[in-house]
Amino acid sequence: MNQHNKGKAKYILVRALLLLFIVTTLNCSASGFNGVDFHSFLTTDTIPVNKLDSQKIVSDIRSELMPAKKIADTNIIVTSDTFSLRSSKNALDAPVTYHADDSMVMDIPGKKIILYGKTGSVKYADNELYSPRIEFDQLTSLVSAYLVRDSNGNVVSFVRFKQGDLVTQSDSMRFNMKTGKGITKSTYSQQGEIFFHAEKLKKVDAEVFYGFRGQFTTCNLDTPHFSFVSKKFKFINKKMAVTGPVHPEFESVPVPIYLPFGIFPLKTGRRSGILAPTFTANEQLGLALEGLGYYKVLSDIWDVVLRGTIYSYGGWTANVSPRYYKRYRYQGSLTVDIQHLRDLDKSGARNFNVRWNHSSDSKARPGVSFNASVNAGSSGFNSAVPNSPQRNFQNQLNSSITYSKIWKNKPFNINISGNHNQNTNSKQVNINLPDIGFNVNTLYPFRRKEVIGQYKWYENLGIALNTNVRSLSSFYDTTGNFFGEFTKNYKWGAAHNVPITLSLPQIGAFQISPNITYQEKWYQETFTRSWNAADKKVDTTIKRGFYTAREMSFGLGMATRIFGMFTFKKNSKVQAIRHEIRPNISANYKPDMNRKFWYNTQIDTLGNIGRYSIHERGVFGAFSEGRFGGLSFGIDNNLQMKVRNKKDTTASAARKITLIDGLSINSGYNFLLDSFKLSPFNINMRTNLFEKISLSASAVVVPYLTNDKGEFIDKLVWNKKVALGKLTSANVALQSQFKGGDKNEKLPLANPQNSNLNSISGLPLNEYEQEAAYISNNPGEFANFNIPWSISFTYSLNYNRVPNGLGTGYKGSVTQNTSWTGSLNLTPKWQIGINGSYNITEKEIGMISMYLTREMHCWQMAINISPVGRYRSFNISISPKSGLLRDLKINRTRYFYDL
Repeated sequence: MNQHNKGKAKYILVRALLLLFIVTTLNCSASGFNGVDFHSFLTTDTIPVNKLDSQKIVSDIRSELMPAKKIADTNIIVTSDTFSLRSSKNALDAPVTYHADDSMVMDIPGKKIILYGKTGSVKYADNELYSPRIEFDQLTSLVSAYLVRDSNGNVVSFVRFKQGDLVTQSDSMRFNMKTGKGITKSTYSQQGEIFFHAEKLKKVDAEVFYGFRGQFTTCNLDTPHFSFVSKKFKFINKKMAVTGPVHPEFESVPVPIYLPFGIFPLKTGRRSGILAPTFTANEQLGLALEGLGYYKVLSDIWDVVLRGTIYSYGGWTANVSPRYYKRYRYQGSLTVDIQHLRDLDKSGARNFNVRWNHSSDSKARPGVSFNASVNAGSSGFNSAVPNSPQRNFQNQLNSSITYSKIWKNKPFNINISGNHNQNTNSKQVNINLPDIGFNVNTLYPFRRKEVIGQYKWYENLGIALNTNVRSLSSFYDTTGNFFGEFTKNYKWGAAHNVPITLSLPQIGAFQISPNITYQEKWYQETFTRSWNAADKKVDTTIKRGFYTAREMSFGLGMATRIFGMFTFKKNSKVQAIRHEIRPNISANYKPDMNRKFWYNTQIDTLGNIGRYSIHERGVFGAFSEGRFGGLSFGIDNNLQMKVRNKKDTTASAARKITLIDGLSINSGYNFLLDSFKLSPFNINMRTNLFEKISLSASAVVVPYLTNDKGEFIDKLVWNKKVALGKLTSANVALQSQFKGGDKNEKLPLANPQNSNLNSISGLPLNEYEQEAAYISNNPGEFANFNIPWSISFTYSLNYNRVPNGLGTGYKGSVTQNTSWTGSLNLTPKWQIGINGSYNITEKEIGMISMYLTREMHCWQMAINISPVGRYRSFNISISPKSGLLRDLKINRTRYFYDL
C-alpha cells in the first residue's frame, strides 16, 4: 500500500470513530441522560452532527474502505457491508445501562462519567446500583456511589445495591465492574428473618462477604432493641454468617456474656442441625434436660428427628420420628417413643408408643386413596408422660387405616379399613380388621339408552346395593399373647342392604316417593341361654356355622312446601316476614320375619324371664321382632324477616335476617302394636339471633300418662289435660362472641389443647396443628393488640328423666356448664386475659387460665397462670418473636395436679 492509501485509511478510521460517538450520544433522552450499550468509548471530538449527515458519512466510509473487486473471468461484483474495529483493553464484558434524573457530567480527559439525581441508576450484567451520585472511572473500571444530604442535613437517598438475591443499603460503596469485588460502608441488609448491619463490608465475590463490626438481629428498626455484636464476621449469601467472639446488646447496652464464635443460619427451608433442649422440673423424676435432639435431612423426601430427655433421678425417654413427603403423591410420619422412668424409690417401668400418620394426594391416583392414623402402645404410657396432666388422664388410643377405590365410569366403589381401640385403664383392646364396604350406586334398569323427551314414570325405578363385611376381635393386653388372643376371639359378619326407590313426577304441590328395602345379615354362630335348674344358673350354648336372617320393609312418602308472607307498611323498617312450612308424612309396613329367632328363658332363681335373640352376639346385631304398620309424620319451619336500611334507599339495601333456621316436630304411629301406638315427639330448634348468638335446642316428649311409680301407661296425656306430653330429655346450647376494634381482626384460639395429641382421635398432631395447640395453650404469647377488648362465652343445659334410685319413681336430672374467654388492653402495650369453665350443677370450677402479656415490638413477655381446678400450672416466658430465635427464651414452668 502506497503512502497516499495509508493516509486515506487513517482519515477514514478517524471518521468512523467520530460517527460511533455521535450515534451513542444521540441515544440520550431529552428528560435525562440514559446510556444503552455504552461500553468504554470516549473521544475528544464532541461536535454534534445531523442524523441524516451521519448516515451519509457511514455510506461514504463504507465505499472508501471496501471498494468493489472484480472477480477474474466473471462480471460478478462482490461487496462487503461490514467492518470490525479492535476493542479497547479497558472494554467491559457486557453493556451498561445508566440513568440520571438531574444531569450527567463527562470528564473526557480523565475518562470519567458522573451521574446526578435522586434516583440515578447503573445496570451492568446482574448488578443494579441506585444512588443520588454515581461515578464511573473507565481507566480503573471502578464505580463509586455516595448518599447525598439536603441543606438541612437530611438524607436525600441512600445507596442501594442489588445482585441476585442480595439487596443492601449503604452510605457509600465502591466496586470493580470487571472483578465484582468492592467495599461498602454502613451497610444494612436482610436475609430471611435476620437483619444485619456492618460498619464496613468487603465483597469478595457474588456470594461471600467479610464484615467489620457487625450486628445481627431480628428487629427491623434502624436502631434495634437487641442485637448480637461481633467485630469480625464472614457472610455467605443465603447460607450462613460466621462470627468471631460475639455478645448480645440490649438498647445498645452491651451484656458481658461472650461466646467464642457465632453461627447464624440464613438458608431457608430444611437443614440439619441440633435441636436445643429446655430445662424442666418434676417432683417425681427430678430435674430434666428435655427435648435435646438432632434433625437430619436424609433426602428430598425423607427427614428424621431424634430427641431425648434425661432426668436427674436416672430416668430417660427417647423419641425417633422420621417423616416423608412427596409432592402430589403422599406424605406421612412415624413416631416411636420409649420410656424408662425412675422416681425417688428407684421404681419404674418401660413403656412404648407407636404413632403413624399417612395420607395420599387425591391427584396422584384419581379415585384411589390410602390413609392411616395409628396410635398404639403400652397401656401405661400415657399415665407416665411427665408434666402432661391432660395426657396422663387420657385413657383411649385409637387407630384407623383406610383404602378406598372408586371405579371410573362404573357404578360401584369399595372401601377397606382396619380400626383399633384401646382402653388404657381396663387394658381392653378392640381390633376391627378388616372392614370391607362394597357399594353399588342406584341403577335404573328400565331406562332407555337414548332418551327423547322426559323419562316415563317407571323408568325412575332404581335399585342399589350396600354390602358391609366386618370382622373383629376383643381381648385384654395383660395376657401377653397378642396374636393368640386375637385369633381366639376373632368374629366376622356381613350385612346387605338393597333399597328400591321410585321417584314419581310431582303431583301438584306434592312429591310422592314409594320405597322398598330388603336387608340380610350373615352370622358365624348362634348363642342360646337356658336355665339349669340343678345348678341354678344360666347355661350358654354356642353353635358355629353359617346362619342368615333377613328383613323387608315397604313405604310410601309424601312431602310438600307451604309459603306464607306478612308485609308491613312502606315506611316501616321491617318490610316483610316470610314463613316456610315443610310437612311430610309416610306410611310404612314391616312384616315380622324374625320372630322365630327370639325365645324366652328364665334368668334367675326368682323366676324372672328374659327374651333374647340367638343372633345377639352377631357383629351387626340381631333384627328386632314384631310387625310395624303405621305412619311417620313431621313438620319443619323456617322464619325469615326482610329489613330495610334507612340510610340506603336502593333496592339492594334490603337484607334478609333469619329468625328461625329450623323448628321441627317428628313422631309416628304404629297401628299393629297392642299398646303405646303413638311414638314420642322429637322436637328440634336452631337459630342464629342477630348473627351474634347461636342457639340450638332439642327435646323428647312422651305423650302418655304415668302411674304412681312414674312409669308410663297406655293412656294419652291429652285425655285429661291439654299438653304435648311429659318431657323425658332436653338440651339447650348457646354461644356468642363480642369484640371491639376492627371486625376483621381475629382472636387467638381459646380452648386449651393437648400440644401432642388430637383431642378427638388421640393421634399425633402435624406441625400446623402443633402450632395451633401451642397458641391455644399460650394465648399470652400471641395476643392481638389491635382488638381493645373481647368476650366470648358458651352455655349448655341438659335435662334427663332418670330413676330416683329408690325404685319408687323418677326424677329430673339437670346439668349446666358454661365457659368463657375474655381479653382487655390495659394500655396499648399491656393486655390481660382470662378463659375458663364452670360446672354450675356441681358448683365446680374447671380449668381456668389467666395471662398477662407485654408488647415489646420484636420481643414478647407472657405470664400464664392456671390457679384453680384439677390441672394447675404457672408459666413465665420472655423470648424474641422470631421463630428463628425461639430457643433463646427465658422460661419457667411448673405443673400441679390432683390425682
